[in-house]
Amino acid sequence: MNANDVRTKTADELNQELLNLKKEQFNLRFQGATQQLENTARIRQVRRDVARVKTILREKSVAGE
Repeated sequence: MNANDVRTKTADELNQELLNLKKEQFNLRFQGATQQLENTARIRQVRRDVARVKTILREKSVAGE
């Protein structure tokens, strides 16, 4: 996921994407705790995607004010 793709989405779509990423992040942490995680780099990708979506949501809310 890159920033240009995220910027084309609406605020509702971004909130849904954020929810999905948070669920995935939880599941990845759970898999890591139980030694079932295969791709450890995915945790970092998801964490950065969450930050990216939050940043774009913040930009959209500031631009809307």
